Amino acid sequence: MQGRLALAVTLNLIFVGVELAYGFIANSVALIADAGHNLSDVLGLAATLVAAILAVRPASGRFTYGMRRASVLAALGNAVLLLFTSGAIAWEAVQRLLEPQPVGGAIVMIVAGLGMIISGGSAWLLGGAGHAHDLNIRSAFLHMVGDAIVSAGVVLSGLIILRTGWTWVDPLVSIIVVTAILAGTWGLLRDALHLSMDAVPRRIDLQEVHTYLSTRNGVAEVHDLHVWGMSTSEAALTVHLVAPTVSPHDDVFRNSIVDELRQKFGIRHTTLQVEFDSCQRACGN
Repeated sequence: MQGRLALAVTLNLIFVGVELAYGFIANSVALIADAGHNLSDVLGLAATLVAAILAVRPASGRFTYGMRRASVLAALGNAVLLLFTSGAIAWEAVQRLLEPQPVGGAIVMIVAGLGMIISGGSAWLLGGAGHAHDLNIRSAFLHMVGDAIVSAGVVLSGLIILRTGWTWVDPLVSIIVVTAILAGTWGLLRDALHLSMDAVPRRIDLQEVHTYLSTRNGVAEVHDLHVWGMSTSEAALTVHLVAPTVSPHDDVFRNSIVDELRQKFGIRHTTLQVEFDSCQRACGN
């Protein structure tokens, strides 16, 4: 995964320079805006890469869980960066709508077409890296898909300008594309905020986990159940289980629950506290 991210960062960084230069040559706000958007995505990809490297670092005396949470911070930063960049693009596009300027349609089409290929290829690379199960990779994947969509819109605007001379199409397409990007960013921002607040990951149904634990043989009561995201791809669980009597097979009982939580719900870090009578104290929430 790290190799794919590094390749995507390199390809997109080179293209940003090319697109920005030709944006000024063609006097196209759509190209310049796309270059700015791509630059924010390069920074987002770089953050994703750094987070992926930090996430595999071993735990230490100070960071007892390691640095897995860096992936959550990177996903949150990517979402916020997309919002700010989209706002800047929309503002510039509105100015161009009020005061249309000549645009080099042919250059716009060629450069945007190249960008569509690079962004689409980067999305394909990240799509094969398990983006559906890792919010951080998913954020980078959405960045690249958004870039490909932006570039496609810019290609279309260049074609219309060549055929009709309607230069106002250039900023109009930028506004439409920004709207699409904002719609896709909302879910990413929501999930990243939830994980940063130790919410239950969306892929895990807490009620199903509770039902599974409470229906296990030897479990009389379940309380203090907590599930949270240690990173964008890993979840942790702590719970108190009340058993009616002490069992000579207590270790087997615990190990089987840990294994099944991993298999059924993808929870890899589980801490169980087994009590052998009803809860005699005020249990925390």
